[in-house]
Order: sequence, then structure tokens, then C-alpha cells
Amino acid sequence: MLVLLHGNERHPPEPKMDGETDRNAVVASDPASNIDNFPSSFFPSAHASGPQHGRAGNKNELMTKHIFVTGGVVSSLGKGLTSASIGTILERRGLRVRMQKLDPYINVDPGTMSPFQHGEVYVLDDGGETDLDLGHYERFTNSPLSRESNYTSGRIYLKVIQKEREGKYLGKTVQVVPHITDEIKAAVLGLAGPDVDVVITELGGTVGDIEGLPFLEAIRQIPLDIGRQNCLFVHLTLVPYLKAARELKTKPTQHSVQQLREIGIQPDILIVRTERPLGRENADKIALFCNVEKEAVIEEQDKEFSIYEVPVGLIEYGLDKLILGRLGLPAGPLNMDDWEELVRRIKNPQHEVTIAVVGKYIEHRDAYKSIYEALDHAGIAHSTRVIVKRIEAEQLERQDAGSALAGVDGLLVPGGFGHRGIEGKIQAVRFARENNLPYFGICLGMQVAVIEYARHVLGLPEANSTEFDTESSDPVICLLEEQRTVSDKGGTMRLGAQPCLLKQGSLMEKCYGKSEISERHRHRYEFNPNYRTRFSDAGLELSGLSPSGTLVEAIEIPKHPWFAAVQFHPEFKSKPNLPHPLFHGFIGAALKRRQNRSMS
Repeated sequence: MLVLLHGNERHPPEPKMDGETDRNAVVASDPASNIDNFPSSFFPSAHASGPQHGRAGNKNELMTKHIFVTGGVVSSLGKGLTSASIGTILERRGLRVRMQKLDPYINVDPGTMSPFQHGEVYVLDDGGETDLDLGHYERFTNSPLSRESNYTSGRIYLKVIQKEREGKYLGKTVQVVPHITDEIKAAVLGLAGPDVDVVITELGGTVGDIEGLPFLEAIRQIPLDIGRQNCLFVHLTLVPYLKAARELKTKPTQHSVQQLREIGIQPDILIVRTERPLGRENADKIALFCNVEKEAVIEEQDKEFSIYEVPVGLIEYGLDKLILGRLGLPAGPLNMDDWEELVRRIKNPQHEVTIAVVGKYIEHRDAYKSIYEALDHAGIAHSTRVIVKRIEAEQLERQDAGSALAGVDGLLVPGGFGHRGIEGKIQAVRFARENNLPYFGICLGMQVAVIEYARHVLGLPEANSTEFDTESSDPVICLLEEQRTVSDKGGTMRLGAQPCLLKQGSLMEKCYGKSEISERHRHRYEFNPNYRTRFSDAGLELSGLSPSGTLVEAIEIPKHPWFAAVQFHPEFKSKPNLPHPLFHGFIGAALKRRQNRSMS
């Protein structure tokens, strides 16, 4: 539950600038708005000035505004979800939003990082390997994302070093300030434009981290460049509950904001994460010591059912109006009916299914974040609660697959790299195939399905992938041709959106409702074309091919109730109100199996 504490301060309307939208009309289209409840400090000064960007070509239009989201006290507070939720509510006001994540680590991108450390690598249409928070952005908003939506310290420093090597600094000493900070500012301001109303930039890490200081310094400078009235700082922080004292403690939040203020950033809005109700006294205390308006201290308790409750809660307590008021943004009427219906369906499922996910990174839930979300999306569409049974792949190398998968309604094997747990995954696939259990394989999940079929149907006991056995006598999965000369690991896989043609009458075509699709890839290995005829003759349908016909992108078993596997990553294109068709079909098949078993 979110709590917004309203004050009683009133103020007269301020004069408007020439060509500026009357801020009293900002929320006039929203009958529920009460602009008088906001203190005058929440509106840009009538005489404020600053360089124009974004829509500067038309003086009758507003320039692009910037919202910066920072976090303090501890990590994993949910800055990505908060940023995405802000994007959602602003879009529902008719505003055009762009989302961005700045990460302080030195890696150029997360593509070479372990899932145990970083979680999943989220892939965009343009092939950008990005932070998993960009998945939240795509699921919550319609903001178009690209490589420019995610910058790391490594990428920023690489750009600066390249410029220095090219002599573009004309012999100057290259320093963090201004050269690194200028590059960061360019990355942020580069998203502004005539078709963008608001850019929301999330800063990764925690205030006080040494590696994050250049980013904080850069966003401190941006209001000086474009005008303070065009920027808004949102700080997400924690108020912990100490059981021994039976009290909520506001001091960590105070210290976090103090660190920001020492850098030169005064937050406009504080969103406070807490397990227990904050209460008026604590909220007022935070406002006083953190130098923010009482109205701008927003309590955010953990959500009982779903992350998709967050935008609804923020709207209920007026965060949209706070933002519109502070930035002087015109807005249309608010319509969250479909989102509220989404939350209602989540809270009131009519059915239930259990899906086994067999992976090698099961211990780290964020490693398969988009997989779990896509399963939930399909469950919502079927009014079904999806219970995920997480199974470590190596466990199935020591345990009978039948006992581990007993009682589940479907099996999903996600992507991954390396040989660890491969034999366990193969055993799981075999159980699903032989016992008519709905199966969905993604990336590596398709490759192990091919290996399993080759060994136990084609009669090739040594069948394998050259990723796991370079000396295999039957390499049914092999390295992509263009990968054979690649030595660098970062950004060199087959990445991004690729077209695919689906076989007429196939399960794939029925799920998608069309024969031509585009999906995102992230892999180096492929189905070996030398074995295509043998698989087809043995009943494995190659139902998705690249337009040239050279690459196998999808397979299925027609005689199985639901057995499909794809080389791409459909989970990246699933949304809560628009589930991916393959996940929708998979959960539908699992539900049918569950219902048939209950009737027998």
C-alpha cells in the first residue's frame, strides 16, 4: 500500500511565461485533480530560464523534461520497477516517455557477466545486451528502447578514451570532470527530442557508492544546463523495521538524502520502501530532516500479490499530480481501467497450473526474470495462477526425472551457456516427450531437445553439441558459421531481432496467427543443417526457418499434445496485458492437461 500525505497549504496562481502552458490547466482535464493542494515549490518559477532542448523549434510547445530516479540505503529496493511505474502513469496521462538506465560498473555491457552476479541479460531489437531493468521498462511502458537506453561506466569511459586516442580533446588533460560527466550528460540529453515529453533516467547502484559518483555529478549539472524547472529528482529509500525496538527507523533515509545533498542534489520526491505502515509522524519527520514537502513523502509497502500493483498504488496517492505540477506538464485524462482489470485478474485467478523450470541458474531468481514474468502474463490471460517449480538441472543428473517432475503440468527449459547440468536437462526433456507433458524449450532449451531426440529417437547415442563435446561423432548442434572466427566474447553473438518464416499449419503458426515473425536472439550455436532430413523423417518438424532457409529457428513434435522449442527468446516480447503467443499457448496446454487429469 502506498500512502501520500497531503498538506493544506494553498497558493494563488502564478503568471505564466510567454508561450507556456498555464500550469493550472495542466490537470484541468482531470476532474479529480486539486492543484491547490500542492505547495508553490512544486511548480517551476514563472521567470525561470535555461537552455532549451527537445522541442525548442516551436516556442508554443514544451521542451523535454527529465526525471532522475536514484536509490539509497541498500540495493534491490526496486528502482527499476518504480521508474517503469512512473513511465506507466505518465503514458496513461497521454505523455510520450523514454526510459533509460545508467549502470556504474566498468563492464561495457552485461553480456559477459555471470547470471549469478547480474541476473539475466535483457536483449533489445537492435541487439543491445542490457540490464534486466529494461525488461521492466518494456513490460510497463511503450517506450522504444535501444542501445542508447542503457549506458555503463565502461561504455562511457570507452567513448572518452577513444576520443582521446583520436586527438579530439586537442591536447587537453582528460578528466572525470568535465569529460566523463559531459559524455554522461550527452547520453541522457540525447534521448530528448520533439517527439519526447519526458525522459526517465534510472541510476543503478546506491548513493554513496564510489563508482556511481560521476553519474551523480553529471545529473547534478543537467539542471544547470537546461533549467531546474525542467528536471525532477526522485529518491527511493528504505525505512527498516527493527523488531527488537518495535520501531521503524528513519535515520537511514535521512543519511541517504544527506549524501545526495552533499553532492548537490536535493530530491523533490521521496518514495519510501517499508514493510510496515510509515505513519504520519514518521513521514513528517522524514520531510523535515530531508528538506522535502510533506506531500512528497510517499510510502511504498511491499506488494502482496504482484509488481503490477505498483502503478495503481502510485496513482491512488497522487504521484502523477506531483510530477505534473512540479514539471508544468500538460496532461490528458487518466485511464487505468485496463491496468486495474489486470490487477483484479491477478488477485482472483479461476485456475491453477504448476510449471517446472529446469535451469542451471535456478538459485538466482533474476537469472530467468523475463521467463517468470512471461509465464505470469500467460496465466493472467487464462485467469490462471502459475506456480513455478524451480529445479536445478544438476539435480536431475542425480535424481530420476519422473520423481522430480511428478505432478507438474508443463516443463520449460530456458536458455544458458556451458555444459553444467546439460545431461539433467536432457533427462527432463525425455520425460516430457515420452509422457505427453507440455514442453517449451527456449534457446538452449531447443538445443537440448534436439540432442535428446537424436539420442533416443534417431538412435545416435553420441549426439551432442560442439559447445559441450567438440569431438562428438554426431554434432547435431554446432557453431554458427559466422562465429567460427570470433575471438572476442562481448557483443559478438547472434543478437537482436531476426525474421523467421513459420511452416503453414504448424503449431507455431497457429500460436502466432501468422507465418512471418520477428524475434530476438542471443546465441552462438545452431541446429546442424546436415541432420535436417534425418530429423524430419523421424517425426521432428522443423517449423520455423530463417528467410534464407539455412537456419532452423523452431521445432515441434506434431504427434505430441504440445511440444515446441525455439532458438530465439520470446520472453523478451511479452507484456502483462499482451502475453506472448507461445507462452499463451504453452499455459493453455498445461491448463488443459491439468483439467483432463482432474476429470480422470
